[in-house]
Amino acid sequence: MHYIFSDPDISFDPAKVLDDYRLAALSRACSLLVRKEVFSGRAKFGIYGDGKELCQLALANSMQAGDYVSGYYRDQTIGVAIGDLTWPQYFAQLYGHPDIQFDPHSGGRQMNNHHATRWLDDSGEWLDQTIRYNSVAGISSTAGQAPRALGIAYASKLYRERTDLAEHAALFSKGGQEVCFTTIGDASTSEGMYLECINAAGVLQVPIVFSVWDDGYGISVPIEYQTTKSSISKALAGYQRTETEKGLEIIQVKAWDYPGLIAAYQKAAKLAREEMVPCLVHVIECTQPQGHSASGSHERYKSADRLQFEQEADCNLHFHAWILSKGFASEEELKAIDDESTILARKYQKEAFAAYMAAIEVDKKSFLRIAKNLYDSTNEPGLLEPILAELNELQYPIFSDLVRAGRKALREFRFFQGPAVKLLRKWLAELEARNHRRFSSHQMSESKDSPLLIQEVKATYEKEPSLVDGREILNKSFAKFLEDPRVFILGEDVGKIGDVNQTLAGLQDKFGPLKVTDTGIREISIVGQGIGASMRGLRPIVEIQYLDYIFYPFAILSDDWACLHYRTAGGQKAPMIVRTRGHRLEGIWHSGSPMAVLLNGLRGVHFCVPRNMTQAAGMYRTLLAGDDPGLVVECLNGYRLKEPMPTNLEEIVVPLGVPEILREGNDLTVVTYGSMCRIVMEAAEALAEMGISVEVIDVQTLLPFDRFHHILTSIQKTHRVLFADEDMPGGASAYMMQEVLDKQGAFTWLDSPARCLAARPHRPAYSSDGDYFSKPNVENVVDTVYEMMRESDPSLFPAIYF
Repeated sequence: MHYIFSDPDISFDPAKVLDDYRLAALSRACSLLVRKEVFSGRAKFGIYGDGKELCQLALANSMQAGDYVSGYYRDQTIGVAIGDLTWPQYFAQLYGHPDIQFDPHSGGRQMNNHHATRWLDDSGEWLDQTIRYNSVAGISSTAGQAPRALGIAYASKLYRERTDLAEHAALFSKGGQEVCFTTIGDASTSEGMYLECINAAGVLQVPIVFSVWDDGYGISVPIEYQTTKSSISKALAGYQRTETEKGLEIIQVKAWDYPGLIAAYQKAAKLAREEMVPCLVHVIECTQPQGHSASGSHERYKSADRLQFEQEADCNLHFHAWILSKGFASEEELKAIDDESTILARKYQKEAFAAYMAAIEVDKKSFLRIAKNLYDSTNEPGLLEPILAELNELQYPIFSDLVRAGRKALREFRFFQGPAVKLLRKWLAELEARNHRRFSSHQMSESKDSPLLIQEVKATYEKEPSLVDGREILNKSFAKFLEDPRVFILGEDVGKIGDVNQTLAGLQDKFGPLKVTDTGIREISIVGQGIGASMRGLRPIVEIQYLDYIFYPFAILSDDWACLHYRTAGGQKAPMIVRTRGHRLEGIWHSGSPMAVLLNGLRGVHFCVPRNMTQAAGMYRTLLAGDDPGLVVECLNGYRLKEPMPTNLEEIVVPLGVPEILREGNDLTVVTYGSMCRIVMEAAEALAEMGISVEVIDVQTLLPFDRFHHILTSIQKTHRVLFADEDMPGGASAYMMQEVLDKQGAFTWLDSPARCLAARPHRPAYSSDGDYFSKPNVENVVDTVYEMMRESDPSLFPAIYF
């Protein structure tokens, strides 16, 4: 190969060049140490950015305060270059140190190289993003960083083009001049979500710079099996902008060519910042000196020629040569930098590991003191000594080892009830509380703006209220929400036609296309636009046209959005609202109710299932007043059903996690939600005629679920319960049963076994017959309740069908 450096018309400051060399050398030394720490047993897993140092330096040098990087899990050099990461933090994250003072990026919750600027203060309030270089919380799902990067850049466009946002921009934008840089390995450019975001960026014309670190492999799979023409820039050539057509600017540059990289990123950043031209920088001939990660060896799948190339094309070696050719430093000066980097890397590693062990040692010493007290007071060395021996044999004990030892000790001393045992119980309870904080806090907002703190405002009505279509209630509500400049609605068909159910009719004309925005059919990037924008102080309501289509962006919703606040230990938040419609209508792909999938995949999101549009409006108001993410599933068959128009529609607030009793009864409690509320209420009327008094409870939200145990109170009265919904068997009905029987302890109050009534174990067949035979119907509810009552008194409730 020929290694000829570019000669751009750029003036290089020798001092700055040497600073870059120091950082490249230190980053490489730290990468090498990560692998060693994993093999030593001090770290669980390691991944590193060796071979990508120069391209990352060039990217960082093109950034300005207020810019963002939505990165790949190799971007350590960028993080340090922009001052968002220190090397002690890098190693603290490697060890999983659960203290934000040492790992402010994730509090030990993410593996190393997952960076996140802390945008929230200790109270959960926004900090100023415009004065810092910003890292958007990393995720391991390769390509998952692209959708929210699109949204970060989209927010710059909104702040630039919408004057009404000026009063809200102080902490988030300087006139929309910010650029979002997003990075990825070449193999992951084959992901559909990445290609979708490339297309969306070209359509939207937002200030985003896509960077591809092309090292020729996706773990062990070479690029010829990954990418058309074995080149993402060639494959995407049709997206290249022209003099007459908008698109992307595509730039290719070599990973070892420092001057070429600097020029490439200066060009890309300038185009994105000044002209809002999205750019793709394809960095080719990257190397990966240690292979993919600490979990394997690239010698197993790379040829001898490729391994030779890895050595010859090493970017740091070529940087070294270029500096010498320019006379910026001598060989001796560069060697001194290399030697110092090795020393510094070891120093930072040792400091981080010592701090991590010291945190554990505090709790270990407390346990040992209590153990000695236990030993002295019981004189039972045979019970305690094996536990202590097992603990002391551990070279590097962690927090779970201490909990394990404490639990074993309590089990062994279960027949002793003296002060020493009570002290051990107290120590263990306090340690468990600290560990909950360390490893499980911030799943939801803990700020004063938590939607759980918002007070209920019930709907009020005139004595004889007017009846209107449910869609009209939502239309008036969204018109009010959109008066807040931060609120915008994004989705397919939401603008010109006012969405497929007319709930947004006329709102684009009233508020403009940047407030009510039509998009293409691209759910992943729609969601990404919303996530990124909500990270920058805006309040998007993102529409997934039908609930069945939520599976297209589900990976992003689950891997990024739902767990963002948790995985940053309260450092970042994305209070986006996803709006969709589901439950009953007609057909396999328009009648979905996959609640269990959403429940299990979207923990960290408030999950609202309103029975009508008035309740939906109140839930939107609650979510918009709070700072947590939320999902609202409207009833697909409810838009043209008549509802009474409230007199206080603009004030209604529906509390989250608080069920509502729709009908009082004494014989049996039916717990349900959404479209099933109408089915159950109709069934309750029929059952009343048969002498059965049913209490009907609408849970209103599945996450959170019945925070104050109202359902338990009902069961204490009726002593029987049926959980009914439209999910498949074992889905949300089983979830509700577990919540009530296990968590609320309702089992002891039951006179009959609890029952679940769900849909058939398949998707709903087409037509009204499909609705009837695929989903629970009135007769199903009546018969199930009747049979439950018949079990208690067959003479009063004789058999009907047999």
